[in-house]
Amino acid sequence: MGPIRQYRAFFIGGILLLINGIPTDSVSAMDRGLAYGDGHFTTLLVKDGHPVWWPAHLARLQQASARLGLAELDWQQLGDEVAGMARDQTLAVMKVMLTRGSGGRGYDGTACHAPTRILSLAAYPAHYPAWQQTGIPLLVCQQRLGDAPMLAGLKTLNRLEQVLLKSELAARSGVEGIVLNSRGFLVEGVSANLFWRRGRTVFTPDLTHCGIDGIMRRHVMAMLKQMSIELRVVEAPLESLWQAEEVWLTNTLMGIVPVTGIGETQYASPVLIRRLQERLVIEV
Repeated sequence: MGPIRQYRAFFIGGILLLINGIPTDSVSAMDRGLAYGDGHFTTLLVKDGHPVWWPAHLARLQQASARLGLAELDWQQLGDEVAGMARDQTLAVMKVMLTRGSGGRGYDGTACHAPTRILSLAAYPAHYPAWQQTGIPLLVCQQRLGDAPMLAGLKTLNRLEQVLLKSELAARSGVEGIVLNSRGFLVEGVSANLFWRRGRTVFTPDLTHCGIDGIMRRHVMAMLKQMSIELRVVEAPLESLWQAEEVWLTNTLMGIVPVTGIGETQYASPVLIRRLQERLVIEV
């Protein structure tokens, strides 16, 4: 990351925006991110003027661009823009979106040679610290995720399934939910990754067919290895959670959040969860 300079950004509705290095809230109507959801993103925590875990987020963006076949980007320039927007922010949320850009005809995007960079900065959700301490109950979502192995693990701009799932939560007065795939196996929460413990073993869903491989998920998996705790990545049915002793959700913004219960099933004291929370170090 090069020298940090302050980036002026467009301010609208409580959100700062920077598009291709320009303070604006407009993209071309021909942009493929708008037309086809042709792109990807990462959401990161900004703390004390720094983008937290930026190297991991940058690696995610680079890997996703390679898998989707986006044209090469000036990653140094993007890093400077991220650092510039983060500067002077005590605690905030930054979203970095990359689209294939404008051009091509129909689904063919091979003529696109200049990806669109969209950076936004918003307030940090005030309820997350309370969630970390007291935990949250979950619903089991009725809608299911479809298998999409070509996109599995990626945070693409195709988020319609999550939009519908979030609408289901709102209609049922839920704060978060467990999501299964079309074959009935556990995948994740609506906006977070899922872990559970039974005995001395921790489990997390296999994301080979669908779901997002979150940065906090990877970090927790690494912590479990350091703690010599067995971790299994599995295809497991919903009933696996009824036998669990602890269940928790993770993402880079909420951190590690205990699940207090799912329906009529309640979970006791979050022993391992507290150990993980204590070991969690936010790196800038």
